[in-house]
Amino acid sequence: MKLINILLITIALIAGSLTTPALAGDVDPLFVNMTTDDAHRASMAITFGKAQMERGHPLTVFLNDKGVFVGAKNNAAKYEEQQKMLSEIMSKGGVVIACPMCMKHYGVETADLLPGIQVGKPELTGAALFKDNTQTMSW
Repeated sequence: MKLINILLITIALIAGSLTTPALAGDVDPLFVNMTTDDAHRASMAITFGKAQMERGHPLTVFLNDKGVFVGAKNNAAKYEEQQKMLSEIMSKGGVVIACPMCMKHYGVETADLLPGIQVGKPELTGAALFKDNTQTMSW
């Protein structure tokens, strides 16, 4: 009987360790991969990132695929709220990076980007994405 109880406890401990979620530390960085140009989804991504940054998590927002449209000045009327939040993030030390391949694909020039948005390159984007303990979310 003792052996069965030990086996059941062992199995439960192993199963529990396989399903235990990884928890972010208090100041772990957040990398938000934003591929959307849908205003609502962009607001969700940016608002979530901004809220985590306000809680002490360093934030990088990567404008990827159609997300580059959200960072383009000529789309200010469509993305006024989102662009205001991106500017607030950058003014408080957050980083916003635009994918250069996506910019080229969609005809977004560097001069079209909001002030402070950086054009991605492997060193810049990789440094943010692969920084120790970085958590990543996508929209």
